[in-house]
Amino acid sequence: MEWADLVRFVCDPSPGATLGLVSGQRRQGKTFLLEAVAKAADGFYFDGHAAAEAETLQRLAERFGEHTRATHPPRWQRWEDAVDALLALGDQRPVPVIIDNFPDLVGPSPALPSVIHGAYRRLHQVGRNNRARLILSGGIPSLMRRLFSGPSSLHQLASLELLVRPFDFREAARFWGIRSPRLAVQVHAVVGGTPAYRGDLVCDDAPTGPDDFDAWVCRTVLNPRVPLFWEARNLLEEENHANRALSHSTLVAIAAGRSTPGEIAERIGAQLTDVSHVLAVLQNRGLLHAEPDAFRPALTRYRIAEPLLAFEQSVAWPHRAAIEQEDAADVWQRARATFDSAVAAPRFAQLCRDWATAHAGPDTFNGAPEAAVRGTVSGPVGHPRLDADVVVRGNVGGRPGVLLSVGLARWNETMDIPHLERLRQALSDLGTSGEDTNGAVPACYSGIGFGPELRAAEARGEVLLIDVDRLYHGE
Repeated sequence: MEWADLVRFVCDPSPGATLGLVSGQRRQGKTFLLEAVAKAADGFYFDGHAAAEAETLQRLAERFGEHTRATHPPRWQRWEDAVDALLALGDQRPVPVIIDNFPDLVGPSPALPSVIHGAYRRLHQVGRNNRARLILSGGIPSLMRRLFSGPSSLHQLASLELLVRPFDFREAARFWGIRSPRLAVQVHAVVGGTPAYRGDLVCDDAPTGPDDFDAWVCRTVLNPRVPLFWEARNLLEEENHANRALSHSTLVAIAAGRSTPGEIAERIGAQLTDVSHVLAVLQNRGLLHAEPDAFRPALTRYRIAEPLLAFEQSVAWPHRAAIEQEDAADVWQRARATFDSAVAAPRFAQLCRDWATAHAGPDTFNGAPEAAVRGTVSGPVGHPRLDADVVVRGNVGGRPGVLLSVGLARWNETMDIPHLERLRQALSDLGTSGEDTNGAVPACYSGIGFGPELRAAEARGEVLLIDVDRLYHGE
């Protein structure tokens, strides 16, 4: 989809210079896509780096000279001259002009967005038939939004805003060549949908089958000689030094199951204001997702967005010294139970939520799913609290936000009638509290399977059952 959007943008024959913005977290394939579209359309590509303005202009001029096959590269002293020359590449035909890592250039040259805006204004004023397709790319979506939203001089110019996302869990399984759904969940719990993790970071080493998963973990993500071992630490090294220790402690607490700011602050013994600040920083960096509770919208829950980071905090970090000194297989044997409970189980629950909104069939929930999040059902005194893993809301007959389903997800547990009874009680409690539960379907998601009584209830239409096979191949 991203490739088609890029090609459509750079090949648009319409008159007038246009601007596109591309963002996405690191290692999602942005540079690969941008270099490929520049090559395919005989365009210009420049990979920006944080450096003094004079040095950047010199590098840019050298790259421009190579692209235009000039005898001598230009000598630009100002960004105005460079931007005018770059846009002039589109005087004859639609041509992509790509500046990657654009935010790194704005730091030393804060006037650069205004310079670009001025160049577009001049093109419009003189009425030149210019068809430059300028693409500015940056790695952190929140930073790109700040550069190009609100008062930014470039806010109104962008006709393309493209976010390069990780692979969907089904796409990730195909990318890794994994056919076993249960193995696919396990691998996704380690590397998620980041395409770059399969290449240089593990030397294209993928598990050969379910029986190879443990050995694969030992020879890749628990192997200090493999780059993937260091990747999660590198993600945090980008944090400023003042926040790094608290960021680490916050992530450890979230990996241990603390999801609200209050729970996190209590776990790590920090002030709530300090924790809230760090949570905002990590969320802006794309390392955390914040979601309101399905039944208590004022309560925000946080989860780690990058699976490799969750694996690091729960499994690798507590055993890092042992990993560097002992056999990885011995360490993994001690950490395996933690992986299943603290890493694979939450990841499986998230994949179930993703399935509900992206892959469930149109009749699965008797409505159009719009959101699937976690939710806490607190019934009357004496009723146990239920932490629902998959609460689906959607549109029914033009009414948005209708409760479609309340579900439990169990990674390593065969589910049966007791799970359905808990869901029935939760739906009853929700109805008593005023929630419209008339069309809500109880759902059980299991990584192992379902007992005979629960299967019989499914046959009677009393419950929706989703196993790993349906998660990856069904609706």
